[in-house]
Amino acid sequence: MTTSNCLHCGSDNGKTPIMWNDKAFCCHGCSTVYQILNENQMGEYYKIQPMSGIKIVTDSQSGKFAFLDNEEIRQNLLDFTDENVSKIRFFIPAIHCASCIWLLENLSTLDTAIKYSSVNFPKKEVTVTFNHNKLSLRQLAELLAAIHYIPEITLDQLDKTGKTKSDQNLLIKIGIASFSFLNIMMYSFPEYLPGGDLLEKEFKDIFGWLSFILILPVVFYSSIDYYLSAWKGIRHKIISIDLPISLGIIALFLQSSWVVFHDGGIGFMDTLAGLLFFLLIGKWYQSKTYEALSFERDYKSYFPVAVTKIEKDKEIIIPIKNLKKGDRILVRNQELIPTDAFIIKGNGNIDYSFVTGESVPVSKKLNDFIYAGGRQIGSSIELVVEKEVEQSYLTQLWNQADEKMKEISLNTHVNKVSQYFTIVILIIATAAFGYWFTESISTAVYVFTSVLIIACPCALALTVPFTLGSTMRVFGRKGLYLKNTDVVEQLHKTDTIVFDKTGTITLNREMKTNFHGESLSDYELSQVQSLVRNSGHPLSKALHDNLPQSDILIVEDFQELVGMGLTGMVDHKEIKLGSHLFVTGIKSDESFTESRVYLKINGELKGYCSFANSYRGGLAGMIQQLGSAYELHLISGDNDSEKQRLTEIFGNKTRLHFNQSPTDKKAYIESLRASGKHVLMIGDGLNDAGALSKSNTGLTVADDVFSFSPACDAILEATAFSRLIRFIQFSHTSFKVIKASFFISLTYNIIGLSFAVSAKLSPLVAAILMPLSSITIISFVTISISILASRKLKG
Repeated sequence: MTTSNCLHCGSDNGKTPIMWNDKAFCCHGCSTVYQILNENQMGEYYKIQPMSGIKIVTDSQSGKFAFLDNEEIRQNLLDFTDENVSKIRFFIPAIHCASCIWLLENLSTLDTAIKYSSVNFPKKEVTVTFNHNKLSLRQLAELLAAIHYIPEITLDQLDKTGKTKSDQNLLIKIGIASFSFLNIMMYSFPEYLPGGDLLEKEFKDIFGWLSFILILPVVFYSSIDYYLSAWKGIRHKIISIDLPISLGIIALFLQSSWVVFHDGGIGFMDTLAGLLFFLLIGKWYQSKTYEALSFERDYKSYFPVAVTKIEKDKEIIIPIKNLKKGDRILVRNQELIPTDAFIIKGNGNIDYSFVTGESVPVSKKLNDFIYAGGRQIGSSIELVVEKEVEQSYLTQLWNQADEKMKEISLNTHVNKVSQYFTIVILIIATAAFGYWFTESISTAVYVFTSVLIIACPCALALTVPFTLGSTMRVFGRKGLYLKNTDVVEQLHKTDTIVFDKTGTITLNREMKTNFHGESLSDYELSQVQSLVRNSGHPLSKALHDNLPQSDILIVEDFQELVGMGLTGMVDHKEIKLGSHLFVTGIKSDESFTESRVYLKINGELKGYCSFANSYRGGLAGMIQQLGSAYELHLISGDNDSEKQRLTEIFGNKTRLHFNQSPTDKKAYIESLRASGKHVLMIGDGLNDAGALSKSNTGLTVADDVFSFSPACDAILEATAFSRLIRFIQFSHTSFKVIKASFFISLTYNIIGLSFAVSAKLSPLVAAILMPLSSITIISFVTISISILASRKLKG
């Protein structure tokens, strides 16, 4: 960095730089932004990527965002709003580097009213959660504009609009390139015929000048994206694939221009026009191919969420996608509110931490509006659907909730290799140019361009995301739903598997229940059923299903203490249901042969309900297979009544742990990871949320209501439980496909380079082969994963 460059954006300061604290800037705008960041101790922005700021274009922002004070517009733009907190997603075109991400994800330092902010770099979006009582939406937009991350705000679908415009621009560039290519080819046609060298010099000169005029819009308009991408990469010390392509275009253009102006003729104008035409065609075709194989869209389509719908006073489980406006749904304690709705029965106590990061529950009363993404805390509530479900919104919340420490993924390593690959190609191209320069400048430029175009790290870089993405898609079709592609890699690394018992390896709906104690009246049974109806715990569900159907009574002051039990007021009588310690206040030393839940009604101990567990089909065989390859553990909050039976299944007494509280489970996972284990934790997402969050991979098993759990990385349909070992084994298969596609990509590049450096490959053919290599790799991994999955995951 020198004093001639702006400290903020890196532009030339000119003869009269703007000075502040002995620091030079190109304009007052850059100086202002630097001062804002400096005053808020955010100098790290410049350490991540020196001179990474956007050059400030002088423009009065006063009043530009005044329309955001309009309540109707504000409500249309917000993703979420409540008494104190709102959430919005802005499209900001200026996002371009790591410093941008760092700054935008630390907006809370600039204003304490901002609770949380995250950046979606590919979409150039920033999601901000803020206290609208302290910072209005207009003020938020003005704050972003002040640091020159100016939001582009429209009520249309931004993604769709931007994509359509981008497609149109690309098609225009293809049209210009094709027009020039066909006409220049016509002017070059005589040179390809016998005796073409006998063409009069006047005609050669005319054809050369016409070709030069036609190539100008191709080089300076159709190719502009390659130049801009290459230049941005150079400014930020990143070697992108567009740099060698840009150098090849410029080299061909300069050499051909020299021929036109000094020697007469066309040079490589036809090759250059064809090169750009096929590069742009390849770019368009690649984008269409990526869309067709887009695993992210498929993932959102396959991810299942079910909900309890009330229809003719009956409770039925339906997929969330089938919800319609006006449907009546039941939401129990700790269950997700799947869609925007109005509360029509019960008292809402909504935890929006899933959406906003704020864990303080918000009270909701009759007829209040509730946003999707919150969780009900307390007794169940009934809602009327106001808006059909946006599946992608719920999926986004799941991804946002990931609080685990991210490991460096394989994809990160591959991207670094791709950058070094490009540097190596530049060295090879330069060396080949030097070798052929001694024979012919035309041949040297020809070879230089061919090497730069044919060698493409794109196929290498695309291997990992498309292989893991295809794996995630086929897993979804077979009943295992992953949060993101990194989970496949984590499954591949797994060496230790920890199981929870109740609701994980047991069948909730097939538990046999027996009540021991004084006989309960129909009214008391109704009280108990009304209480457990509010809980999603496996034992609560089993008890609810085994009791005779009766009238639902109103439950007040409902509480569910994790690992302990339930309590609530039913018809002004206190009902307590749970462990012996929770219900009686006394720890029991008695040894049981079954799981027990004690009942106290209005201070009187009525007895206990025993549960005979029924284990999932094929469990013993699956555990035996897993035991031969992985270290297995079981941690359960239940007593050791079935220890003997479980010992027969798991075969190792030292790894079976009972009477474990949620805190104990969490600590156990932490101890395993501290010893160097790569842990897969399998639970039900309720009492073991802490353990799931601390594992390398957290997997929940879902019977019918597929509950979101911020702690889990994957959700397994109960019907697919027997395929668990095949899912884990297939993660290894995916990495074999990655290795095979790496081999194909490297083989292509080695063969292509050998032809290019020996002057046996034209830039035109290279331009055709380059996008085909990427498409070949994508097709190979997608087809391979689909075929292998049909064989290894069938059944």
